[in-house]
Amino acid sequence: MKPASAAGPPDPGGPADPHYVVTAEERAEYERLRRHAAVRHRRTRLAGSSALLLAALLLAPAAVVAAWIQDTVSDTDRYVETVAPLASDPAVQEAVVNRLTDRVVENVDVGAVTDSLAGALQDAGAPPRAVEGAESLEVPLRDAVRAAVDRTVSRVIAGDEFRQVWEEANRRSHAAVVTMLTGAGTGAVRAEGGTVELQLGEVVDRVREQLVDAGFEKAAALPDTDRTVTLFQAEELGRAQDAMRVLDVLGTWLPVLTVVLAALAVWTAPAHRVMLTVTATGTGVMMAVLLVALAVVRRVYLDSVPPTALPPDAAAAVYDTFVRFLRDSTRTLLVVSVITALVAYLYGPGRPARAVRTAARRGTAAAGPVLRRAGVRTGSTGRLLADHQAWTTGGAFAAGALVLLLWNHPTVGAVALVVGVVLAVLAVLALLAAAAPRAPGEAGP
Repeated sequence: MKPASAAGPPDPGGPADPHYVVTAEERAEYERLRRHAAVRHRRTRLAGSSALLLAALLLAPAAVVAAWIQDTVSDTDRYVETVAPLASDPAVQEAVVNRLTDRVVENVDVGAVTDSLAGALQDAGAPPRAVEGAESLEVPLRDAVRAAVDRTVSRVIAGDEFRQVWEEANRRSHAAVVTMLTGAGTGAVRAEGGTVELQLGEVVDRVREQLVDAGFEKAAALPDTDRTVTLFQAEELGRAQDAMRVLDVLGTWLPVLTVVLAALAVWTAPAHRVMLTVTATGTGVMMAVLLVALAVVRRVYLDSVPPTALPPDAAAAVYDTFVRFLRDSTRTLLVVSVITALVAYLYGPGRPARAVRTAARRGTAAAGPVLRRAGVRTGSTGRLLADHQAWTTGGAFAAGALVLLLWNHPTVGAVALVVGVVLAVLAVLALLAAAAPRAPGEAGP
């Protein structure tokens, strides 16, 4: 029988000893190092996600404003939709009526009319009192002229024709400005270097046709040159076009960058649900700050507009009309943020969240037997829904988020509609799962 050899140190190059037993001290040291590495990893992830979240929150208001400006400046239809309500606003209509009436009355020389009348009476040998009475008619006559002009202008401004002219004029002018700023050169106004030119090609063709139809056959030989008229030299036109290009980039990619940063913040965080709650809450706070900023800018704008240029109520109507889509977008994001934070909280371990989930489970569990007694059988579909409730719930939320993402300019009402539909779908799915047949002794969902 061979004696047992003494255990020597393990061979560094050889295989590990399968019978090696870890001592309690070694195990404790291993656990300590493992916890230290986990803490360092967790702190690194938390620091990175916090930096991403801070960048996303700081960019959120700028992204909303950039998208709104780019949408309003570059899209003629959106711009016309923005300014169209001004034609029907009573304060704006009153300001336009007063401005036009003043211009018309200024061009009517009422004093010359009364002087001519007084001279005619004097030449005809009328009594001095009649001549003096004719001269004193200037003020009543001016008031009468103003009243007549005011009625006529008010009738025109309040009619549908003014709204149509207003929209068409804004459409043409905005399209011309966009063409000039983008340098596309396809509209009536085109920028060539630092010169803004008006294209008269269609006008020249129309004039040539009408002259030929009128019998001026020589007009057919009108040259095609000199079909532009220089409107003005714009030394800052290049900078304006550069700003337009930057605005196109910011308005398109800044919102995308903000969303990506927020998503990365949630993904890299150690606790995804908590970070989602924090991100949604922070976004809601930033949207509230943006609404406050819009109110402050409104006050500053109204204080800067002199009443002689625009009455205060008309100036307020102009500002509110121009920024209403920005305000609507901000409110929509605020509501979406609140809903997202609430949903993330309800999935957490808090006592109110657990109470809500328990009440929902009890309600659907109690409805299951009632539905089965009523003859409602969902079969394998109900079993599938009951076994995969987490997937169906997530799918319903994802579908609602996708609808809002694809919705063109969603409002608070659109968000409320989508949320109501999602809740209704979740309730129906829960009832279908509760009505599924149960094995003997199996509890409800």
